[in-house]
Amino acid sequence: MHDASITDVRAAAYEIPTDADESDGTLAWNSTVLVVVEVDAGGVTGLGYTYAHQSVVSLVQGKLAAIVKSRSALDVRNAWTAMVREVRNLGAVGVTAMAISAVDAALWDLKAKLLDVPLVVALDAVHEVVPIYGSGGFTSYDDEQLTRQLEGWVSGGIPRVKIKTGRDPDRDRHRLTVARKAIGDDVELYIDANGALSVRQAVEWAHIAHGEFGVRWFEEPVTSDDLAGLRVVRDAAPGGIDIAAGEYGWTPWQLGMMLDAGAVDCLQIDATRCLGVTGFLAAAGLAESHQVDVSAHCAPALSAQVCACVRRLRHLEYFHDHVRIESMLFDGVLPVEPGGVLRPDRSVAGHGLSLCRDVAEKYRVA
Repeated sequence: MHDASITDVRAAAYEIPTDADESDGTLAWNSTVLVVVEVDAGGVTGLGYTYAHQSVVSLVQGKLAAIVKSRSALDVRNAWTAMVREVRNLGAVGVTAMAISAVDAALWDLKAKLLDVPLVVALDAVHEVVPIYGSGGFTSYDDEQLTRQLEGWVSGGIPRVKIKTGRDPDRDRHRLTVARKAIGDDVELYIDANGALSVRQAVEWAHIAHGEFGVRWFEEPVTSDDLAGLRVVRDAAPGGIDIAAGEYGWTPWQLGMMLDAGAVDCLQIDATRCLGVTGFLAAAGLAESHQVDVSAHCAPALSAQVCACVRRLRHLEYFHDHVRIESMLFDGVLPVEPGGVLRPDRSVAGHGLSLCRDVAEKYRVA
């Protein structure tokens, strides 16, 4: 067994331009920042990451590194507990939660490598494969871009796709018509308003989307801060369309309040935001206690490992930006298999991802 004492914690940020202008119901952007964390113990390095602001680098190296250094890399939950406790005055939310998430993911990768087992073995997986859905369909896309992206997912074997809505509700009926024509009648169609609508608008659109276009999933119809509003939309929506939210839940206990409110049919959890792998599994346990399924939000190269360990798993978001970035900057990214699934690699220790440093360095900003 290697000496398991943590000796070093490092972080770096990389800003990657999008391949086209992108927007959703409430935001627009043209680049994405990936923050990578590496943790060393016993001559082995664990890797974790989050999609956040570059200020996460300062939080990791200036605050969290001192908390986890010299601890045993085999006691990940002990390190996680210490990080959450020691950021009390900062708050375990926002960029702080994302910083903890990246360190926690690196610690789990490191532990699995020290034990010489795949991460899914270290986490005790219950699934061999993880279903995915293609996600993008940005409101900034014209009809041709939208069609090309949707057709690409379907031809690649993914039987579920999602588009953004809510920026211009008067145009959404047209965009849904384009989407349904592109994917045909047999592919599941999802929509995501990113909290752009009022409760009344959201109820109306739930009926339009499901009744006219067979939409099965309506994500964040209203802001996730409005738990009562989400519950109203969920109660008023027609049968056959699920109301989903949770991607902006920073902690398991925050997501627990969403579950207690009966606000969602399916809980979204983001391992790069919700205090890492440890926080994700804690939130998934709460969802199971409420008899609610879990859908993982984005970061598919990492999230697939964690999803395989969630009994009530629905699927994983195969988000265009993150798929592109992870394919560019990491070796070991999982290919999509027939039926639209990812299969975690059980032939390597840890999660199997390694940073392509030469490529990444071109985009480094911190």
